[in-house]
Amino acid sequence: MPDSDLTFQNLEELKPRAEKILSRQAFGYYASGSESESTLRDNEASFKRYRLVPRLMVDVSKVDTTVTLLGRKIACPVLVAPMAMQRLAHSDGELATSRAAAAEGIPMVQSTMGTVELAEVRRAGKAGPMMMFQLYVFKERGFVKQLVQHAEKSGYNAIVVTVDAPFLGKREADEREGFKLPDHLRLENLTGLAEAARMERKVHSKNKGSGIALHFADHIDPSLTWDFIPWLHSITRLPIFLKGVLCPEDAHMGVEAGADGIIVSNHGGRQLDYAPASLDALPGIAAAVGKRVPVLVDGGVRRGTDIIKALAMGADVVLIGRPILWGLTLGGESGVRKVLETIKKELRLSMALMGCPSIEHLGRGMVIAPWDQYPNARL
Repeated sequence: MPDSDLTFQNLEELKPRAEKILSRQAFGYYASGSESESTLRDNEASFKRYRLVPRLMVDVSKVDTTVTLLGRKIACPVLVAPMAMQRLAHSDGELATSRAAAAEGIPMVQSTMGTVELAEVRRAGKAGPMMMFQLYVFKERGFVKQLVQHAEKSGYNAIVVTVDAPFLGKREADEREGFKLPDHLRLENLTGLAEAARMERKVHSKNKGSGIALHFADHIDPSLTWDFIPWLHSITRLPIFLKGVLCPEDAHMGVEAGADGIIVSNHGGRQLDYAPASLDALPGIAAAVGKRVPVLVDGGVRRGTDIIKALAMGADVVLIGRPILWGLTLGGESGVRKVLETIKKELRLSMALMGCPSIEHLGRGMVIAPWDQYPNARL
């Protein structure tokens, strides 16, 4: 049952409370990373390695956290990251998250692997500034085309292509628990076609090991190349973001191939273990992109100061994932709203203490690494 007490001081308090409510399988699926979970841990640890240098004697009686993304004004530089199977956390699942994000003026990225059909999720968040659809690329291109065009017709504003998952990472918690989607839930975006129904049966299968891993092995396309981006542009008018980029050269090649945005991400530490923390990879990618398209980053954002560090190091927007799931677990829509309210308040206060009345005032010199020679910091 959801936790009726939504009182908390910060997002770091939520995980242990959610663990008491979720099933072992659900918590393991949400919380775990791949193999030794080195990258999972490093995502959060990376933010603690950098220090902030505030500016003084600046009028911060008014602080503006708004930014513009794809021509739309959003309440703060935050998106709700794509997260699968949210009805494992709460019966309202993606509907609750969509309503909460819209109420807080924050865009949401809806996962292909959702337990609510994507058009329903968009309708629930219709009051929000925008919504994006995260796409896993299946071998069956006709199904991919249908899914993308359905998202466009349903009112989504961009496609986020996950490019770091030709195979599923070795998620030992899922294998240990034999993770399966409960019988009362479905991957709603994968129904309606005979092939999609067969995918769904794989997720519910009684075979040993992770049902999600079986699904990926059968249907995700491991032959994906840069040629996919022009093809995707040929079937949709929506902007295309690439999620999962950690190499500056890949970021450059993605933009050259036609990407409209780059998301620096290691999949929450769930794919290649010992990949770099997203924050550490960010400055090189931002330099390679050179403001040609927006650069976003996810992985380990837990504080308002984390957002400031990411933006000062080259990001335009950050994505927040697991804390949303913990808030959803604890209180459904109200829990997600409280998570977003908390991070917005932290960001506003931290900006004031940094001497930044608006996002535009953040600069690279405001963040230093411990190995830099203060005050001549170089990132």
